[in-house]
Amino acid sequence: MFSSKGFRLTALVASLVMAFSIVAIDTAEARRGGSFGSRGVRTERAVPQTQTSPTTTAPVQRTETTSPASSSSATAAAAARPRPSMFSGFAGAMLGGFLFSGLFGLLFGYGFGGGAGLLALLFQVGLVALVVWFFMRRRRATAAGPGMGPAAYEGSASGGYAGSGSANAAPRSNASRRAGRRDEIGITDADLADFERGLITLQTAYAAEDMATLRRIATPEVVRVLTDELEDNRARGVRNEVFDVQLLSGDVAEAWREDNAEYATLALRYESRDILRDSNSGEIVGGNDGVSEATEVWTFRRQIGAPWIISAIQDA
Repeated sequence: MFSSKGFRLTALVASLVMAFSIVAIDTAEARRGGSFGSRGVRTERAVPQTQTSPTTTAPVQRTETTSPASSSSATAAAAARPRPSMFSGFAGAMLGGFLFSGLFGLLFGYGFGGGAGLLALLFQVGLVALVVWFFMRRRRATAAGPGMGPAAYEGSASGGYAGSGSANAAPRSNASRRAGRRDEIGITDADLADFERGLITLQTAYAAEDMATLRRIATPEVVRVLTDELEDNRARGVRNEVFDVQLLSGDVAEAWREDNAEYATLALRYESRDILRDSNSGEIVGGNDGVSEATEVWTFRRQIGAPWIISAIQDA
């Protein structure tokens, strides 16, 4: 039975599906809306987890912010380095050795013979899955950076802490209290209302290609990225429509002060309708007219005494 041509073909197809599924899962980690902008001196740091975004978020990938000269070259090189393939390095060698030796042995009539051979195949598949899991977990831990784990951000969640010398006299919000000492400013309910308004306003202005509004509510760096996207859409003859935006939940990941500016990074889960429409025919050519959810990490910045503006957007 196990040496028949039909079984060999079935096993080959199943093994290839497994291999390509591993690649597809790895690729699916790419961010939905990109990662761009600046978080000031924390641009190259991972964003700590929150209730809304329960895993750490990798540092901003596309940024004009430069780090201190002592580490800028190494950091830029690391950021520009292509993401390692699942078929590279030790994990790739083991995966290739186990998978393809078994496949070709099966195809040409040796290896995996009989019931014992099938058990050997299942054992090897399980071992490959264990190796892949180990290296993916190790890579994610490395991407978070040293000292960026949850323990590095633990602090008191009790009320009343608003950081030293905070210019924010209003009481802290519940979201700020949940963040504990990761919120060094003391984010208030009024601030949270500004953040929600910024989320909705940017999506609406982007869909309407309202550059004046985008320049008012976002940093020049963010506006440049959004302008590039809009110009690319025009070149392709499409327009991106985002509407019915509604914030579902949000948490303060961290907030801090540097020089004469304040920064607040938040995890935001929201729903919207996000479609791509042909500019000439009006036909929907991408996205879905139904409501979809997204979780993103947004960073807001303000000069002391000035309104909050959007300085970075990252997919969680």
